[in-house]
Amino acid sequence: MTSTLNAPDPHRHGDVQGRKAGVVIASTRAAAGIYNDETGPVITDWLTEHGFDVFPPMVVPDGEPVGAALRALLTQRPAVVITSGGTGLSPDDRTPDVTLPLLDREIPGIMEAVRRAGAAQTPLAALSRGHAGAAGSTFIINLPGSPKGVMDGLTVLAPVIGHLCDQLEGGHGH
Repeated sequence: MTSTLNAPDPHRHGDVQGRKAGVVIASTRAAAGIYNDETGPVITDWLTEHGFDVFPPMVVPDGEPVGAALRALLTQRPAVVITSGGTGLSPDDRTPDVTLPLLDREIPGIMEAVRRAGAAQTPLAALSRGHAGAAGSTFIINLPGSPKGVMDGLTVLAPVIGHLCDQLEGGHGH
């Protein structure tokens, strides 16, 4: 009889210790110093609490600078990149548009869950156009620009982030 006392639990998912993560804040006004970014610290603290080594957040103007920041981060091969801001319907809300071409595969269930969590707080969550997906082995997600919207998204990610990273790195555990 084989002992299972030291066998790994097949449902214990991903330890993220030591994995790298990046944060991109899309805000023309915060990038210009007109006001302080409030979501970057929330995301950075959450990532750190979950064991990630976090690059300093990049606060950039809305639009193509977000795409440039994402491409620069991807050269560092982080496990996770979280954006905040630029997901709405204003003309300069372009984060989803510059993110989508970088994704090899979308993960629509993540964004469905984020919008559902946000809708429990405000009907405006349905207006978010954010994407979640994989760029190679990096998970990218576009969260709203409000601290509350960011927290809704991070709450959705908390129970799945380790397993998600494992899967993108080639792990097959279920």
